[in-house]
Parts: sequence; structure tokens; C-alpha cells
Amino acid sequence: MTVPTPINLVVEDPLSDAVARKILRSSKRLYAVGPTYGLTGSGYIRKNITRFNRAAKVIPYLVVIDLDREECPPFLLSDILKISKHPNLLILIPVKEIEAWLLGHRSAFAEHFRVSENKIPVDIEKIEDPKDFLLELIRKSRNKEARLDILPAKGTSGKQGPNYNGRLISFVESSWNPELASGSSKSLKRALDRVGEFVPT
Repeated sequence: MTVPTPINLVVEDPLSDAVARKILRSSKRLYAVGPTYGLTGSGYIRKNITRFNRAAKVIPYLVVIDLDREECPPFLLSDILKISKHPNLLILIPVKEIEAWLLGHRSAFAEHFRVSENKIPVDIEKIEDPKDFLLELIRKSRNKEARLDILPAKGTSGKQGPNYNGRLISFVESSWNPELASGSSKSLKRALDRVGEFVPT
């Protein structure tokens, strides 16, 4: 009988949490997922990454942090972690934002949100601002409920709608396939490989 590998999560927001859990569930390895830490943006992760690196000596941690405007994942790693990374600390870096990984499953995203698949680039890592790109796609959606949930209401200063995370999390849980999405994202492919090959020390 296979014994599950325990692992805790450190993420920027609820959407990243849902993506991390889907990746772990889809892995060839069996994981027992513990509590999630963070959920308040990248600042929390940057501030506390050294603490989680130490804690990884006892139980593995999976960290998901967007690349955003950093030049490349190695630069981001060297910026946030000034000491040697413990082998039990897995850091997954979406290029450039977690939304890009969702867009990578082009056919599912197009069908779920009733947008044109042809509008989504095959190489989604070339999208400069995946979140803004996603919002523009949804503006053309034939799904009125999705538009109301994801897009900010006219006249408001918000950058996203009242149920942005909820609507995208529903897509992740019901339709998103990480393996298929990784065909359009090298960073997601690297993430799946790391999770699938991980053996804690």
C-alpha cells in the first residue's frame, strides 16, 4: 500500500491554492495535503519564505508564487530566498501569473467561458499580462454570469469582479487539466515534473 506524502501549501491567493491542489491530485504520486498558508499576496511569501524553508526539514512545503515582472524564475528564487533551499521545499513559479496556467488548457477554457479558442495563444507564456488578457477575453464571453462574476462593475475602481476567484476556481475544479495545459506552458510542465518526481528527504 502506498503511503501518501504529507505536504503543506504556501500560496498567494485562493485561486493559486485551488491550482496547487489540482496539480497534487493529478500527480502520479499520492499526497496528503495539509493546511494552506498565505492567501494574502506575494508579500507574505517573500517575508516568510525562510521560515518555511526551515520548517520543510520536518514536513514538505509546496510554494506557488507568480513570476510577475521578474526576469526569470532563477532570478525570482535568488531574490526571495537568500539561503540554500531545503530539498523538501518545492517552489512552483507560474510564468507570468497563475492565470496563464489556466489559459494553457485552451479548449477547456474556451468551452467553459464561451470564448474563441483561436484568441488564446498556443504559447501562453508570451502573454505579457495574463490576468489582463483573461479579463479582455471574458469581456467577449457569451456567458453573462461569467462576465458579471469576473469583470469589475462599470464605475468601480476594482480590477476584477466580485466573484473572480470563485468563478475561476470552479473552472479549475471542474474542467482544467494540468497535463493538457502544460503543452502551452513550459513553467507548468516543469511544475508537474517536480511534483511527480518529488521524494522527500
